[in-house]
Amino acid sequence: MFSRLERKIAFRYLGAKKRGFGSVISWVSLIGIMLGVATLIVVMSVMGGFHDTLLGRIVGMNGHVVVYHQDGAISDFDFLIDKMKQNKVVSARTTSIVPIAEGQVMATANGNNTGAMIRGIRMSDLESKTETGTRIYGKKLSDISDGELVAGASLTRALRVTMGDKISLVSANAATPTPFGSMPRIMAYPVMSSFFMGMYEYDSGYIFMPLETAQKYLNIANAVTHIDLFLDNPEDTTAVTEALAKLLPDGFVVRDWRDLNRGFVGALQVESNVMFLILLLIVIVAAFNIVSSLVMLVKDKNKDIAVLRTFGVSRKSMMKIFVLSGTSIGAIGAFFGTILGVLVAVYIEPIRQFFQWLTGRDLFPAELYYLSELPSKLVWSDVLGIALIAILLAFLATLYPAWKAANTDPVEVLRNE
Repeated sequence: MFSRLERKIAFRYLGAKKRGFGSVISWVSLIGIMLGVATLIVVMSVMGGFHDTLLGRIVGMNGHVVVYHQDGAISDFDFLIDKMKQNKVVSARTTSIVPIAEGQVMATANGNNTGAMIRGIRMSDLESKTETGTRIYGKKLSDISDGELVAGASLTRALRVTMGDKISLVSANAATPTPFGSMPRIMAYPVMSSFFMGMYEYDSGYIFMPLETAQKYLNIANAVTHIDLFLDNPEDTTAVTEALAKLLPDGFVVRDWRDLNRGFVGALQVESNVMFLILLLIVIVAAFNIVSSLVMLVKDKNKDIAVLRTFGVSRKSMMKIFVLSGTSIGAIGAFFGTILGVLVAVYIEPIRQFFQWLTGRDLFPAELYYLSELPSKLVWSDVLGIALIAILLAFLATLYPAWKAANTDPVEVLRNE
């Protein structure tokens, strides 16, 4: 693609201290591209980590497909679950089908109170959902019995309770009728275990209990509020929702995780795209600096270009010389930027903790970002794509200066010497 002569001249110009690689503008271009590539890789990795972690925890705990009844509680849910499992489409794509009894409550203890969501679930199902990434303190989930609670670690700290202490749950939805009107249901249960999921919304606002306990408390004996279906592939929900719509009687509503989290998923995608475009401007500005550097190089080497043209170097070769010279700046910047970006993305959490210790400030508040650790997910195709975009922009930036050099008239230049 490039001859030996073209490479030799291009790299000699690149190493020239006055206008080549040694010039301030060339260094600014290279550092700008390096920082732009590194920033893009780090930001896209963190955004990817946010996307996967949040969806994995929110969607993973709530089910990929959820079945409701328009009248509220679902009775004969075990019969319905057996019916779903017998369906070939549903059974081939699901890993588990979990009945849930859920309701909002006010949790109080030691003079403290906070809003919470109680979720009645069979402990075997809860145990399978918290096998990875969730730490359990206190009693094993398999040993939790009727009338005992598993609360989020942040919630137990907010209420200042330890294992074995009781929490009073107050619910207006499960009100008890009395001669003087409906009274909110108030019942106290001991907290025997706590969990740390790493997601603030769950750790501070969820209380799990055995399904039978929740049914009694919510006054929906032998019924559940909804049924969660967990799939092998979370993206493959269409076939399951269509099969359930045909299978279930009238009155049932089927929703997948996209419907239930449409605003959240859309906001993440839009934010990711906008951040990419904004940060890409850093690389574009750096690439424009290459134009300035090469234009000055062409002007400085005008006489050399004229001499080369008289010795028989073609216009095409002259253009290739300056294209190679400028693109090399972009390639070097992209190479070191990729290394820097990958290293920062891999060690983003220790880096955050270091700066947090250095400044003495919480740089990633869990209550704001819903996560206790800064997530990062490197997608190598994205890393390669960002590096190639930087090199492509550097290549495009060289075209005008290279064309200018190729169209230098050696007669006019040498006549004035």
